[in-house]
Amino acid sequence: MPPIVSSFLAGVLAGYGIAIPVGAIAVLIIEIALRRGLAAGLAAGAGAAAADGLYALVAALAGTVVAGLIAPLALEVRIVSAVVLVAIAGHGLVLVARTHRGERSPRELPPSPRRTFLTILGLTIVNPMTVVYFSALVLGLPATGRGPAEKLAFVTGAFLASLSWQSLLALGGSVFHHRLPAGLQLGASLLGNLIILAFGLNIARGLLGG
Repeated sequence: MPPIVSSFLAGVLAGYGIAIPVGAIAVLIIEIALRRGLAAGLAAGAGAAAADGLYALVAALAGTVVAGLIAPLALEVRIVSAVVLVAIAGHGLVLVARTHRGERSPRELPPSPRRTFLTILGLTIVNPMTVVYFSALVLGLPATGRGPAEKLAFVTGAFLASLSWQSLLALGGSVFHHRLPAGLQLGASLLGNLIILAFGLNIARGLLGG
């Protein structure tokens, strides 16, 4: 098998490996698509995929060096992640409560796709699971390829794999947008935000336990 094909397939495996496990990001993408539709869900999925692709790029270019640099910041990354997840869940729960009481103003427009993309991009970058997976990924650096073309193939494979999975999540969530009764949509949004809150509190519990 040509080296560039091997690098691409290695990237595909890496991309699916980081994207498929169910976590806070996956739940958030589904919840956004369910509440705001396919376009918003795809923007969120693209943000997560961009972060995964960025980590794959860093792994291909200077993985071992960067891994050593971010290792001392693991605690700070987990703190930021816990705070952001709890804040997102809290904001979502407030919106659910206000919508339930009929207090939400029609002027309160949802965030733009660009803002959604950037929010999920930043959250995925500081997600502890992404950082942990990145650290594991650098152990397999030879699979990323030696030349520029092979490294590019690896990064492209990782990005496309992650994007396809995140888009599938967004599509699944959007299927029920405007199809579920308002009460069930509200309940699904409530459940999604509670799960995100649980992820954030679990990270915080690990920090306190450590």
